[in-house]
Amino acid sequence: MSDQPATNGALVRVEGVEKVFHRGTEDIHVLANLNLQVPAGEFLALMGPSGSGKSTLLNLIGGLDRPTKGRVSVAGDHIEKLSDHQLAAWRARHIGFVFQLYNLIPVLTAERNVELPLLLTHLTKAERRKHVETALAMVGLTHRAQHYPRTLSGGEQQRVGIARGIVTDPTLLLCDEPTGDLDRKSGDEILNLLQALNREHGKTIIMVTHDPHASARASRTVYLNKGELTNTPLA
Repeated sequence: MSDQPATNGALVRVEGVEKVFHRGTEDIHVLANLNLQVPAGEFLALMGPSGSGKSTLLNLIGGLDRPTKGRVSVAGDHIEKLSDHQLAAWRARHIGFVFQLYNLIPVLTAERNVELPLLLTHLTKAERRKHVETALAMVGLTHRAQHYPRTLSGGEQQRVGIARGIVTDPTLLLCDEPTGDLDRKSGDEILNLLQALNREHGKTIIMVTHDPHASARASRTVYLNKGELTNTPLA
């Protein structure tokens, strides 16, 4: 049971959530009666040991998975009630994802990788181009727009990943170990960028990380262990 404080007007609400995976005849309980509230404009770090359910929780908030029990709402939408078709449209409108391993498509330029989420919208080609230019400028990669992932450094590839995550101007940015595959210098550059997106552009960010150096950049850190949340660092 979480000891998260009640917050009126929270952007993200996770209420009584349980998640059970089935492996053959075995039930694997990952999250247990979990509660979390994230106010708009917060930069939240989510820490915990490997296998504690951090990525599972992130996937539930982002609508990539559904809870076994409980409710998940973002910006007032109870996403566990949406159909698969509605959920896909909801994600395209509200959620930006940033992954540890970038997940860029090798045969597409940085510009085209960033454009991908916009293909699910009704924007014209000219409108999409403008959004892509803005996103690449925000991450400092306008000069690399026509480069392919193989010609970019790890830090540059992750910045392309962040540009792709913010190109739709999402309600919520979800980052799963965004510095986990980077050296400290490149990781610091990514953390600086995330802080700027939060502080200067008001982006609400939830970041899964195992690195205390990364979590120190967030405005709040919560800890997940054995399916339960706490505000207290794990021993």
